Amino acid sequence: MNELPLDILVCPDTHQTLRKCSEEELGSLQEKFSSGALCFTSGTVVELSFSDALVREDGTVAYLIREGIPTLLPNEAVLI
Repeated sequence: MNELPLDILVCPDTHQTLRKCSEEELGSLQEKFSSGALCFTSGTVVELSFSDALVREDGTVAYLIREGIPTLLPNEAVLI
């Protein structure tokens, strides 16, 4: 998989920089997803699987990556 150009990607809501999530963060997100407890900030339950995530600089939200493509939509951010 090609590396994402993190130097040009920013949070669509706050314009903060994004970083690849840590193994620990990804594990936590995957665990929440598996139990049906992972929700977007809009309140909708995440139903589609993901392989990774990008975390906002302040560490409070993440944007899921599906099939190598980050979903950078404000209403599809998930709380960390």
